[in-house]
Amino acid sequence: MTDVDSSLLPEGLEDRLPAEAATTTRVMRSLQDVMHGHGYDRVLPPMIEFEKSLAARMAGIQSRRMFRFTDPSSLRMMGLRSDHTPQIGRIAQTRLAEAARPLRLMYAGQVLTIKSDGLNPAREKLQCGAELIGADNLAAATESVSLAVEALQAAGARGVSVDFTLPDLVDTLAAKAFPLDPAQIEAVRRELDTKDAGGLRDVGGEAYVPLLYATGEFESAIEKLFAIDAGGALASRITALREIAASLNGTARLTLDPSERHGFEYQTWFGFTLYAEGVRGPVGRGGTYRIAGAGEGEAATGFSLYPDALIDLLSASETPEDRVFLPLGHNREEAARLRSIGWRTVAALSDADSAEALGCTHVLGASGPELAKLP
Repeated sequence: MTDVDSSLLPEGLEDRLPAEAATTTRVMRSLQDVMHGHGYDRVLPPMIEFEKSLAARMAGIQSRRMFRFTDPSSLRMMGLRSDHTPQIGRIAQTRLAEAARPLRLMYAGQVLTIKSDGLNPAREKLQCGAELIGADNLAAATESVSLAVEALQAAGARGVSVDFTLPDLVDTLAAKAFPLDPAQIEAVRRELDTKDAGGLRDVGGEAYVPLLYATGEFESAIEKLFAIDAGGALASRITALREIAASLNGTARLTLDPSERHGFEYQTWFGFTLYAEGVRGPVGRGGTYRIAGAGEGEAATGFSLYPDALIDLLSASETPEDRVFLPLGHNREEAARLRSIGWRTVAALSDADSAEALGCTHVLGASGPELAKLP
């Protein structure tokens, strides 16, 4: 290994230097404070678990995206988490199986994947979210969406928008309204994913073509979806979407893409994606799902936020905190008092240290902090 190689990080991994790290701490604290205020309790699952446990809790979780290795102790295959949600499901169904429902849990930490997603080269990401275990209804969906929006806004996101989707749309329509053979269902899903009207017709999904145009601004798109749903198969879902949208009361821009499935592989009837002004790509996803377990498992509703891009945006414009330079021989009691009321202090360790060199905005003088005389 050359000296140059020894200073490099693997592709998709990066350091956060002091300014970005400070913004990261503030953003993560703000997100979690909102969730905590709504009654969510934090849990701290380990980074590594048995691969089978991580992959079996949710439909759509792909173990091939995880870093995997053999545990020298148990000789079983282990995996580094690529998503907290399966871990929250495990905790809910084991350690907290007897806890009262609905169970409100929150989490925050790093997730790691073998490959990056789309145009985002990052393989290690911050993930922060909340899960409402034992509830899959309109009230739970409304709480999850409004909580996610509130948390993002508290962290500094501006221009938050919510894009709703119906992950089980094809299954619901194929059952009766627009019948499909089981063999056709996956093909229709695929063509809807690629927004290919010609492809839909080729696989026998002519009736599904109008869904491609029931997208965009929420009010107009939901009216188009309502017009398509002549048989009423989606009536309850359309009503629920309208009520969820109304509950947000203008706090976010709303859009609808009912056939969107990317990122919603384990969601059931309802899903949503979150965006913020100036931030490239989604800042979060959520919806309803089932935790695999005894019988039919357990219903749940929740969301995951990915604030890295928001942190990058905010750290570029945040003003550095004031810091007080403490000269040699300073009054230690006064310095302690300043820290107790929120000041940051930086103590000189030699005559060569100065406020300018150590990036301090103030100097501790006889009467307290004084503005540093910088060139």
